[in-house]
Amino acid sequence: MTNTELQEFTASVRALLTKHAGSAAVRAAMDTDLGYDPALWRLLCEQIGVAALAIPEEHGGVGASLVESLVVVGELGRVLAGVPMLGSAVLGVQAVLLSGDAAACDRLLPEVAEGTRTLAVCWAGESGWDETGVQESGGTLTGTARYVLDGHTADTLIVLTSTGSFEVAATAAGVARRVVPTMDPTRKLSEITFTAAEAHRLGTGDPAPAITRLREIAWAAVAAEQVGAAARCLEMTVEYTKSRVQFGRPIGSFQALKHRMADMYVLLESAESASAAATLAVSENAATAAEDVWVARLHCSEALNTIVAETVQLHGGIAITWEHDAQLFFKRAHGNAQLFGTPRRPVALTS
Repeated sequence: MTNTELQEFTASVRALLTKHAGSAAVRAAMDTDLGYDPALWRLLCEQIGVAALAIPEEHGGVGASLVESLVVVGELGRVLAGVPMLGSAVLGVQAVLLSGDAAACDRLLPEVAEGTRTLAVCWAGESGWDETGVQESGGTLTGTARYVLDGHTADTLIVLTSTGSFEVAATAAGVARRVVPTMDPTRKLSEITFTAAEAHRLGTGDPAPAITRLREIAWAAVAAEQVGAAARCLEMTVEYTKSRVQFGRPIGSFQALKHRMADMYVLLESAESASAAATLAVSENAATAAEDVWVARLHCSEALNTIVAETVQLHGGIAITWEHDAQLFFKRAHGNAQLFGTPRRPVALTS
């Protein structure tokens, strides 16, 4: 897409979410077993085609790049909607594509593009994403994958192991799924246990490069989501300080608060730049992707944590009540800071 087309696309996504994913709708959905509004997901898939964006045309998709997909992730971050965009349409799709298994792509991705099938990537072990939690032996899987996005509702599980990636039906024998308690009520994470579960191997290549690439995509996507959440936090703060009156004037007119909001704005702008660089780098699989993603992962996490903390401070006591959305953004910020682990410093940056 050209810059103009990308701006128009972003505006379309934001308009749909503004209409159908307001605070009340998100809060109602997060209390359901599904964790999101299926009607919202259908609208996003049917009217905008979000699930098909990064799927090649030969597999039933739009054939766009990761840039467009991560724009959607960023817009979802503004409203905290828990639809299966990040877990399925980004990570799930990329895991299948990276396997290099053309037959699996033909079988799985057209339905994902339509929004009728969702995927979940089973990856992290007990100590996090630096090790896989499931082991393969003789075509069966044993072990437990933790912190699985959309794992409790996915139709198909893509399991990453040290020997390769595997496809397993979510309802297959030997598969047990449970939702685990988390700090962030707007994002459900699951624990999936495999007990000698039969699995179909995807591709035959070395899984290590694919896992490294998938981790970079995951961090770039989280950075995009963090920027969207930070932008909304700043908007909420500015709106509140314009309407909250003390000593006969809006508190936003006080110079000390103006300075704090100006600092929030500068931090947001730098985070947007870092996120944009990482998104473009992973989309083009550039040589600088590891460094760009490292910068975005750390800076965007710090930016959102700082901005949301200021949001709470400048709203006062109301921000820590259940009724105000600031506490939801606070919880998302701290959850996202740990999601997919923390990157090590790239070798190229240590010299």
